[in-house]
Amino acid sequence: MTIAYLINQYPKVSHSFIRTEIAGVEACGIPVARFAIRACRGELADEADRAELEKTRVVLDVGIFGLLVHLVWVLFSRPLPFFRGLWLAVAVGWGSERGLLNHFAYLAEACVLLHWFARSRVDRVHAHFGTNSTTVAMLCRELGGPPYSFTVHGPEEFDKVRAIALPEKIDRAAFIVAISSFGRSQLYRWCDREQWEKIHVVHCGVDSAFLDRSPLPIPNEPNLVCVGRLCEQKGQLLLLKAARQLAAENVEFHLTFVGDGELRQPIEEAIAQWGLRDRVKITGWASAKEVQRQILAARTMVLPSFAEGLPVVIMEALALNRPVLSTYVAGIPELVEPGVSGWLVPPGCVESLTATLKTALRAPSSELEKMGKTGATRVARSHNALTEAKKLAQLFQTLNSEL
Repeated sequence: MTIAYLINQYPKVSHSFIRTEIAGVEACGIPVARFAIRACRGELADEADRAELEKTRVVLDVGIFGLLVHLVWVLFSRPLPFFRGLWLAVAVGWGSERGLLNHFAYLAEACVLLHWFARSRVDRVHAHFGTNSTTVAMLCRELGGPPYSFTVHGPEEFDKVRAIALPEKIDRAAFIVAISSFGRSQLYRWCDREQWEKIHVVHCGVDSAFLDRSPLPIPNEPNLVCVGRLCEQKGQLLLLKAARQLAAENVEFHLTFVGDGELRQPIEEAIAQWGLRDRVKITGWASAKEVQRQILAARTMVLPSFAEGLPVVIMEALALNRPVLSTYVAGIPELVEPGVSGWLVPPGCVESLTATLKTALRAPSSELEKMGKTGATRVARSHNALTEAKKLAQLFQTLNSEL
């Protein structure tokens, strides 16, 4: 049995958890072929991601001519499946956020993959994210390709359920994976209860590089770190407002943003405007080792998101015995318990965030270490990458035995 993993962009800086999951599935003895719709070559900072890129076939690398050639090949070699796929593309594309033209492109991409899957002897397809990668997997199945399953992360899929035809994708899938109990509950909302048994929770996980490290003491320096793409939903601008208030109250702190993204320029402008250059810095994209170093140099990892699934960086920070300050959003409360493994604040509330940052900065190191240890135990129990990959491998094997 060979599993094809299909992702819109892979490898990608923010998708290291997929790389870890693939390694875990392969460790279970299941070969995995990697496929991406498009590459994300420019921002790869980690050597492991660059190595993964060498193993990945990218659909759009065939160019427009290649897409048309594969489209025509399927049209003439299997006309009935082709017109069924065309009808499905029109049905889900009509009124969608991407429109019909993009769905015709997805159909052409599905034709490319149909050929590649056959040559690679792919038995099953697993897509990550319920957006366009799963659309392509669904269309490929309609053309006569292998059965598909997919992992839903949120929040994007839950923000536009009808626009991405999520109910249709659930109906046609062999099984669906949610990364948290919250995510599973949202999927329950959008399918018939007869299909609930197809929906399983498989957590994103962290590997031995985080789980097997000996705990390092909490630093005395008042360092805070925020790791993630610089974008509105991660709440970094709100964190910066809180930092401005801390500075106005002469609270000692140093804040490091690890990441990059569309919000970098506004954040840099705010840092300069509010006189925070001596207290706040941005590293840009960083390797896994550098992310670890930055987390370990901090007393607390802060992620004030107001739209999330369940961020892997929270697992990484807790695995490194660092408490986490985050928000009551989606699956985050399933891992971060206030006063036990960190703190949670209402999303979007700068006042609560500022007050809790003061608490974290002033807490004794012994208290922070106790929180970090509790968090590390929870991550080891529920977010071990190999353990979670075994659950997914079992789903693949069960599907294979049933077909």
